Amino acid sequence: MNQLLEREYFHNTVLDYLIAASIIVLGTLLLRLFKRTILRRLKLLADKTTTQGDNFIVKSIERFGVPALNYFIIYAGLTYLELSTKAENVLRIVTAVVITFFVLRLLSSTILLVLQHYIRGQENGEEKIKQLAGVMLLVNIVIWILGVVFLIDNLGYNVTTIITGLGIGGIAVALAAQNILGDLFNYFVIFFDRPFEVGDFIIVDDKMGSIEYIGLKTTRIRSLSGEQIVIGNSNLTGARIHNYKRLFTRRVIFTLNIDYRTPLEKLKLIPDLIRSVIEHEPLTKFDRSHFAAYGDWSLRYETVYFVQDPDYNKFMDIQQSININIYDALLKNEIYYVTGFHMQLAPPPPKPEEKKEDKEAEQKE
Repeated sequence: MNQLLEREYFHNTVLDYLIAASIIVLGTLLLRLFKRTILRRLKLLADKTTTQGDNFIVKSIERFGVPALNYFIIYAGLTYLELSTKAENVLRIVTAVVITFFVLRLLSSTILLVLQHYIRGQENGEEKIKQLAGVMLLVNIVIWILGVVFLIDNLGYNVTTIITGLGIGGIAVALAAQNILGDLFNYFVIFFDRPFEVGDFIIVDDKMGSIEYIGLKTTRIRSLSGEQIVIGNSNLTGARIHNYKRLFTRRVIFTLNIDYRTPLEKLKLIPDLIRSVIEHEPLTKFDRSHFAAYGDWSLRYETVYFVQDPDYNKFMDIQQSININIYDALLKNEIYYVTGFHMQLAPPPPKPEEKKEDKEAEQKE
């Protein structure tokens, strides 16, 4: 038995191989035990708390810590053996790659968590978090480029040529793709400055619709007629945008053209009639109503009020109700108003009462 254990293969005895295998097997079993008992309890405790930091730590251990420990258990078993120079170089390179991979993944996850925590505290934070994909794509590109350069440098290679090549290549790409990079940087302007968000109703020049998606290069708008409008981010940030989602009150101004033949006493009643109609409506605030000017064909009354709700359908419902009630109030008070040239909208004049003699004559006939 001793002779079998002392047999040597590739500069290592059978006993050395058994010890290395035992290290790997025992370490793997202990790691699985840790994952099934301690880590599971830590997850349950983290779920009971209101903070997100402990959840992130537990998830990081599960996603990055456990796989990294699994590799280092294998690494410990292999390093127990006497390896050739070539095998040691391969193991060193693999170890550097694995360490870099897990460190970069952990760094990316940490940045994502910090950004989510920062954005979640803002207004409409959950909607903004959905737009983090574009930002994280660029962050990950930068992280992985720097990580690969750092890895190559640690492996003993000269990275000066690579960095110089990246600089020259970056200048060439920037010159060749100015419009694309412009849209890309304006995406960050939109993301951090927040002139509009997904779901906002905006008007840009002669285009209008609801924001459907904000991408790295373009923003997509769903128009009122149903089609999708795609606009470059540079065009949006350079344009004048009317954002109706952030409209909290609507100022409404309208004019009534009253007939010149209306008596003075009734002219004095008109502002109070309009005021009572507007104040009767919910979500409205009356501002003023005045006999504003003498027109060519009518007396002009100007009225201003506010609708305290941004919803356009509610605004139109209120406007319709006010128009109908003002019309009804004017009719009841026999106040005539005109539109266009001498077009009177008023109740028909009452018919004169017919004499009894005329009625009797008609009946005889």
